[in-house]
Amino acid sequence: MTTEAIDRTMGFAPPHDAPIPYMQRTRTMYQAIGYDPYRWAQYAEVPFQPPAKPLAGSRMTLITTAAPFQPGKGDQGPGAAYNAGAKFYEVLALDSAADHDMRISHIAYDRVHSPATDQNAWFPLPLLRTFAAEGRIGGLTRHVLGAPTNRSHRHTVTVDAPEILRRCREDGTDVAVLVPNCPVCHQTVSLVARHLEANGIPTVVMGCAKDIVEFCGVPRFLFSDFPLGNAAGKPHDAASQRATLELALRLLEVAPAPRTTVQSPQRWSEDASWKLDYSNVERMPPEEIQKKRDDFNRQKAIAAELRRQTVAAEPRRHTAAAEPRHHTAAA
Repeated sequence: MTTEAIDRTMGFAPPHDAPIPYMQRTRTMYQAIGYDPYRWAQYAEVPFQPPAKPLAGSRMTLITTAAPFQPGKGDQGPGAAYNAGAKFYEVLALDSAADHDMRISHIAYDRVHSPATDQNAWFPLPLLRTFAAEGRIGGLTRHVLGAPTNRSHRHTVTVDAPEILRRCREDGTDVAVLVPNCPVCHQTVSLVARHLEANGIPTVVMGCAKDIVEFCGVPRFLFSDFPLGNAAGKPHDAASQRATLELALRLLEVAPAPRTTVQSPQRWSEDASWKLDYSNVERMPPEEIQKKRDDFNRQKAIAAELRRQTVAAEPRRHTAAAEPRHHTAAA
């Protein structure tokens, strides 16, 4: 009897039906397009701050890596190619009482398997308002905060995370939920969550890249085994989104120690073959790899120029990081 036949007899899942190894695939892709392997952030110790009061009396801040739609900045719709011009390079503060058109076209979400047609799958602000109205949380702070997706660990740790902490303190944040999208987004929010937690604000990360978040090390992580871009639940599925957010809130309440991960029981589909596709060099013909190399170089140049313009227009505050001795070198 073959191994596959034995697996079927035993009811085992196929070998590929496991969390996607995003760090490995990103490393292999970087090498294939001519760049050194990316150095992911990693820590031995993880800060942990229990909630000071029940969530029903707590003010929550939503922190996102999605970008507001910017007319005139090119295609930002579902399936649009990576668009560095539509990114933001400084911490954003958006009115939590208003509605926003938030896009993920600027990042490497799963463009093959995620429809990207329901922003509630990556930006759960309306549902958080509902939870606040129902008394599940005490309310939302005045602002939703946008965390810039920087490949530089140093910049995230020394500039963006302290700025997010400052804004949280201004808004009276009691707890924070962080929702990333792309692989580097998962690292960004992990670094931000660590900084907030080290400074007294309990956090929970909702994400789909298990290896990246756990490698970095965060206090609480709700893992949904979905394609990137769906960390807040399945698109156009209100029950899935509500169950996902409720799991995150429960984790925020009951996690006993740092590095607590809870995996959502929801499955994206019965067929797990979608996990074989994302950034998988083994499945790409040479011409596709060459196209990715050209696109990466072009978008990298655009991002570098926009970052330069941002810094020139308004110098950033360089606030000392809470954990300076642990940060990794800039990528």
